[in-house]
Parts: sequence; C-alpha cells; structure tokens
Amino acid sequence: MKKFIIPLILMISGSAFSQVSVGATPQNNNKWTFGGGIGVGFGSNSAFYLSASPRVGYRLTDDLEGGVAGSISWQTSDYYRSTMLGVGPFLNYYIARTFYLSANYQHYFINYKDKFYDYKMNTDEDALYLGGGYMQRIGNNSYMQLGIMYNVLWKENESVFSSGLVPSIGFVVGL
Repeated sequence: MKKFIIPLILMISGSAFSQVSVGATPQNNNKWTFGGGIGVGFGSNSAFYLSASPRVGYRLTDDLEGGVAGSISWQTSDYYRSTMLGVGPFLNYYIARTFYLSANYQHYFINYKDKFYDYKMNTDEDALYLGGGYMQRIGNNSYMQLGIMYNVLWKENESVFSSGLVPSIGFVVGL
C-alpha cells in the first residue's frame, strides 16, 4: 500500500506547485529553450519509419536563439534497413513571434543494409538547412513551428537523401 500512496502524494503535490494562474504575466527569466519533433511513417513493402529530433537552445536576445539539435531515424522494409544519427548547431531568428528564419547544420552518421542483395554501407554526410516558417502559440511560452528547409549542400546522385527540400513540424518551449 505504501508503494501506491507515496508516489500518488508526490504526483499530487508536484502538480499543485506547478499551476500557473490565468491572466498572470509569466516571469520567464530562464533563457533555455527545449523542443523538437517526432515522426512515424508507413509505406509499401512493409515499410516503417520512426524518427525523433530533440533540440536545446539558448535565447541570445529576445528574437535570436542558438543551440544544438540532434536527430535519429530508423527505417525498415522488406528490402532494406537503415539507421541515421545527426547532430549539429542551429540558429533561429524570430519575427514578431509569428514567423522564423532558421539555419541548421547537421552531420549525419548513416548505417544502411540492403536485405535483398545483402549489401551493407556505413557512411556520413553533412547538411546545411536554410529556411523558415510560421509559428503558432500553444501555451504561455510554447509554440508549434511549421516550416520548410532546403539543404544547400545536397547534390543529386551523390546524397543519401532523395531531395534537398525538407518540410518541418516541431515544438519549442521557453520562448
């Protein structure tokens, strides 16, 4: 019974102290921001895709944020399997907390296996994404970001990516 009551009391007391009064102006002296996105996809030939892209930023000014972003994705189908890990810095400039411009460098480590031909490949690739998008406020200092980026380092027939154009959907807390 103690194993049930003690965690319940901790959860109730934690939620009681984390309430924000309605109509009050938040005192956000913390300059750290957190966010990212997740993705899931399905396709033909039993294809399955799962990804996560966390990010940690720091507000350099009210409208300029810099930080580190990461990404991990896993894909599998009847014919192939791949894992990709990326990490790098980013810089975002916010325009009236409605729009943003973004630059994001990522260095990717890629592991690919073709199940049909029994071919394996380990490689890495750099990407420099430039773009921007729209932001929608979803809480006191939380936003959903909808944008589009273009990898200016992408080269057709040389890149592991099928296109240089990348749509993005993510969330950020702390702005």
